[in-house]
Amino acid sequence: MAIVTTDHWLNHKSTVPANKGQIVELFVRERNGTPPGQKRKPVLMLHGRSIPVLPGFDLRYKTYSWAGTLAQAGYDVFLMDLQGSGLSARPMMDDPRNVNPAHQHLLTPRPPGFTPGPPNYPYQLTDSNSDRDELHAVVEFIREECDVEKVAFVGWSAAAFTMGPYAVKNPGRVESLFLLAPIFPAQGSSNPPVPLPQPGFPTFLGTKSGFKNGWGGEVHCDGQREDDVVEAAWDAIMRSDHVGSTWGSYDGLNRIRNFARWGWNKATAEKGGVLGGSVPVLLVYGEFDTQANTSPPNPNPELNFSVPALYDSVAGSHKLMVKLACAGHSVPWEMQHKNLHELSKHWLKHHKVDGKTHGVFDMDVDGNLSPLP
Repeated sequence: MAIVTTDHWLNHKSTVPANKGQIVELFVRERNGTPPGQKRKPVLMLHGRSIPVLPGFDLRYKTYSWAGTLAQAGYDVFLMDLQGSGLSARPMMDDPRNVNPAHQHLLTPRPPGFTPGPPNYPYQLTDSNSDRDELHAVVEFIREECDVEKVAFVGWSAAAFTMGPYAVKNPGRVESLFLLAPIFPAQGSSNPPVPLPQPGFPTFLGTKSGFKNGWGGEVHCDGQREDDVVEAAWDAIMRSDHVGSTWGSYDGLNRIRNFARWGWNKATAEKGGVLGGSVPVLLVYGEFDTQANTSPPNPNPELNFSVPALYDSVAGSHKLMVKLACAGHSVPWEMQHKNLHELSKHWLKHHKVDGKTHGVFDMDVDGNLSPLP
């Protein structure tokens, strides 16, 4: 079946403190696999903290494009970058002085005119309010574009900070919630920090070696990660960052937005019984994931993350959790990616796992599910 790919640039009135009130462009890629004569079934995919949406969900390498798989299954798939990530607006991030001072040594050779020093914009870039405002803008665009009331959500990692609270507040707009490796601090703050914007800097930097080695720390099975997929993923990250790809060494640097977050915790997840009630929830994570599950627990409640704690916090009964064998935080690029794709297709169609709407499961590398007591 033919898939029609369209890149949209949505005009949005920014609520990011650095460019508040300005009209900016939000990048949204659409991969539409709707069969002729059928009603569109939209799915919105959102990235995490450090990986833009295209490398994460639409890696055009072998069978790794998750968005492509869902489009082939007949869905109209939308992928969005928040401000500060990927191909959306990146306010204050083109100035190398606004890089984390501890990372400025990576800017070698130096960009023209750059002298290391304190940030010219000494604040964190985005926050929970601005991220949810941008998600809302894209949801409204999709609802109008597809003539639907609700959109199915798929989020990876820190996308949970945006999609989770949005679904709680807007259940009439959200069909279902599929969260891969969701970051969830059960005892995190409910209230915004004071002051806003928070002091700091707009941009972290990531290196190719850091990307490869950090991921490698979660690789513990034979065949869990193909050697060449590291190159493919990094190349895609660089194609989503036209400035960072020219910084530093030959490999380029990944510019990662610094954001202030709040409002995603046990109190939010259980609020009104929305999650697991009118919004069915599926949580998926890898058995070796040390980012979504901090072990040992971090003494700072803001940095103590647990996927099982999120499952326990969801008040409604329509909730499921699946642990993937031989997988880490980077499942979309690992050998379990095909099983992940199939699981998401089944969920989007039936809102069930193995015929059930409640429970906890293990999935082996062959895609076999086994329920836990």
